[in-house]
Formats: sequence, C-alpha cells, structure tokens
Amino acid sequence: MTTMKALVYAATGKPTLEDRPKPTILKPTDAIVKMIKTTICGTDLHIFKGDVATCDTGRIIGHEGVAVVEQVGDKVSHFKPGDKVIVSCITSCTTCTNCRTGMPSHCTDGGWTLGNTIDGTQAEYTRVPHADGSLHRVAKNASDDAQLMLSDIVPTGYECGVLQGKVKLGSTVAIVGSGPVGLSALITSQLFSPLQVIMIDLNEKRLSTARSLGATHTVVSGPNAVEQVMKLTAGRGVDTVIEAVGIPATFELCQKLVAVGGTIANLGVHGAKVDLHMEKLWDRNITITTRLVSTTSTSMLIKLVESGKIQPEKVSTHNFAFGDIEKAYSIFGAAESHNCLKVVINI
Repeated sequence: MTTMKALVYAATGKPTLEDRPKPTILKPTDAIVKMIKTTICGTDLHIFKGDVATCDTGRIIGHEGVAVVEQVGDKVSHFKPGDKVIVSCITSCTTCTNCRTGMPSHCTDGGWTLGNTIDGTQAEYTRVPHADGSLHRVAKNASDDAQLMLSDIVPTGYECGVLQGKVKLGSTVAIVGSGPVGLSALITSQLFSPLQVIMIDLNEKRLSTARSLGATHTVVSGPNAVEQVMKLTAGRGVDTVIEAVGIPATFELCQKLVAVGGTIANLGVHGAKVDLHMEKLWDRNITITTRLVSTTSTSMLIKLVESGKIQPEKVSTHNFAFGDIEKAYSIFGAAESHNCLKVVINI
C-alpha cells in the first residue's frame, strides 16, 4: 500500500478527507506508526479558524493518538515494530537545551510539530520524528480510549493548569471552562487534595459531568458567577484560577476571581488579544502563568492510569469511524449543542 486516507487542512474552515502518500522513514530517528485511534483537539479547530499561523494549508492535521509501530529508523533504540504506543503531542529530541531543562514543548528540532509544521495523526499512518523521545508504551490493562487521552489533554491539564497553578493541599481552585482540557485539570487537581474545586461553564450538561468527576461546586457562567464564587470562598476568591477556554471574556473573569496571592494559570489557546487589568491587580501579589504542554509528566500519568487512580476515558463522549471524521469535526465544532466532550476516531 502506497497511499492512505488522511484528514487535511484544505482551507480555512474546511477539514477534508483525502488520499495521501503513505509516509516513509526520512531520518534514522523516525518511526512509522499505524494509527489505531486519534481524536480532535480544540487546537485543531483553531487551525481551521486560521488562528495558527505556523500551520499551512495542505497539512495533515492531528497530534494525538494510539498506534502500533510499523517501522523504525536505524537509530531508534527504545521501540520496535509491533510495539503498541501512545503518540505524544510533543516531539522531543531529548538532547537540546530546552529538552534538557524540561521544556520539550520548545525543542529546537521538535515541540508541537505533528499536525502543525509536519503531517499529523489524523491519518492511517504517521511519521513520528525522534521516536525515542516522542512515543510512550501504553499503560497496562487500560482501554485504548484512556490511553488516547494521555497524548495531550491529561498532561496539558496537569502541567499547564494544576502544576503551573500551584494547586496544593487545602487550596481553593476555580476552573473556567469544563471542556476536555478543563475536565482533565479537574481530574488531576484532585491528586493534591484541594479543599474546593469550582467548575464554571455556560453548559449545565458539562457541569453535571464535572460534578460526576469530582467538582465540589459548579457555577453557571453569567452575571452572577463572580458573586457565587465569592460566596463559596467567604469573599476571598480562589487561590488558583485555571483558564481553559481561550477567549477574552473568560480571561477577564479569571482576573475577578483570583484571591490575593493567588495564581491565574492559562490553558486556553488565545486567538485574540485580552485585557490585563493592572489598575486592579498591581498590588494583589498574583502570578499569571502561560505554558505549552511539554508532556514531561506522561510517564507518571501512564502509571496513574495503570493503577486506576485516574480514569481519563470518562472525558470521551462520542465515537466515530475514520471515514466519518468530517462529521466528527462538525459535531466537535458545535460541541455544546451535541453534548460533546472528547471524540474518539477509530482508524
């Protein structure tokens, strides 16, 4: 077989399933993997809106997946054909300065490349550069749907939200946005036993899911949201606010919710400028963090899935055959009207 099916960024707003050449080994550190499952990320939607300047039209989209290794280059030492793997959303050479200092997201020969600057995982086959640093063996005794969530959303929620937000024992947390990444932050924040985790969203169905996943309180976003959070926190606000939407209104809300000495941890992908109200925040000892996931936590998160400590498959709501991926984009793009969280694409 020399061709394959792949989902392509054909033009702004136009995901298109096409026939493409099957990828081949280009460098001795590459692996070719046969995809088993992939998914759609909110970042993919940003690509189709034209928000990601680094992604050109004609690109095969996708940066998440579970796969089986089909072929490896001569310098790949940790994986062999037949190994079942999680494809990391971040490509890591493991040796550059940024990789060695814990920031593979800014790897000088990698980072977020799949489905961005090189062809990605929404295809029957994918070439994974720097395979030894960019693949993980799957968790034992866990479903493929659970493994799939470890490609991106769970490490993103954990690293960019929970760790950057300094969630700790007895702290108070608000997560603005209960989509897949916000719910992943909810799931992993509980590893630190915070006193309160308050989920804020416009969609009551998503808030119901958040309660089932451990949220102590839920608040419908609107004119009274700040008042409700202040009531829950005795007027203090929250120690950690995690922004998991990526629009100006939600970042503004975060600034109103953070307590003195607190942290705003940004998770959302922002395609427009936001206002920073320094006239109100200059003396409040707050920290604002930004980060792209580095997936340095993935090996640990795999062990948590193996032990049953976390169950990220609960974030998935819809399954599609690969031939229906254009329909999956349509439903994921209108997620609230379809009660959709994370979609699973079976290849």
